[in-house]
Order: sequence, then structure tokens, then C-alpha cells
Amino acid sequence: MTIDELMALLDMQEEILQFSHFTNADAWEVGNGIVAEARKRELPVAVSIRLNNGMILFQYVGDGINLQNENWMRRKMNTVRTLERSSLYTSVLLRKNEETLADWYLDAKDYAACGGGFPIRVEEVGVIGAILVEGLDHFSNHDMIVKSISRYLHIDEVPRIRTQIF
Repeated sequence: MTIDELMALLDMQEEILQFSHFTNADAWEVGNGIVAEARKRELPVAVSIRLNNGMILFQYVGDGINLQNENWMRRKMNTVRTLERSSLYTSVLLRKNEETLADWYLDAKDYAACGGGFPIRVEEVGVIGAILVEGLDHFSNHDMIVKSISRYLHIDEVPRIRTQIF
């Protein structure tokens, strides 16, 4: 898969995986879906669902997760909140353009360009927060979120990343 193909796929995912509404109950259901998948596969992850105003609606920390993982989630949240794109999309775009976060005047201490932050986009409203997964490789963090949102929204035809390009 080329970088352009990957960017098109990530674009499509974000376009398809929009919510008609997003409540605290939705956060609970989506978060528990991700945790159930991680526990079934015995994957050490942290999961957080946060609103742009700073409110944490859902949080789970599996065994083997530490404060550094929380720091990654904080940085991914900042990336999604600021750019309104998935943190993986940001990573791929930076790589394609041979740029860094610093080129965009974003400090790497506060922002992360890697997989695991996905925007909560509400139709006719915009991005209100992010779903975050940390503890796996970048593509697996991202895919776990995509798979769980797809299940929750009952959308079967969401393209998923099958190969890694970097």
C-alpha cells in the first residue's frame, strides 16, 4: 500500500465513521467494546474517550500499562483536538510531506503523530472529542478503534488497513 492509498483509506474511515449523536452512554458502550476486544485477545492496552473540553467519559487501563502510556494518550488527544484528524492520518501526512510536528509549530512534548487517536465526529456538528487506544503498535491501536466504532455503528463496509507501509 502506498502512502497515497493509505491516506485515502484513512480519509474514508473518518468520513464513514461519524456519529449521529454521541452521549456518555455511547462512550460507555464504545469503550467497553474496545476493552472486550482487547481482553479477548489478551492485549495490554489503555483506552480513553475524551471530549474536547477535557472531560474523560471513559477510561480503562490494562495490566502492563504505565504512566508513559497515559502521556501518549494525552499527546494523541491534543493532536486530534487541534487538527480534527486521526493521529495516524497526521503521522502519514507528515511522512508524505517530509515534515515534522515542529514544522507545524506543534511541540512533540504535547502532540503525537502516531496511531491510536481517532476523532469523534458528530454529523452536522464536527469533532467533539477523541477515542484513544495505547499499548500496541500504531496500526493496531488505530485498527482496534476503527473495528470497535464500526461494530457499534453497525457499519460492515469500512475499509481497514491490512498492511503496514512503515
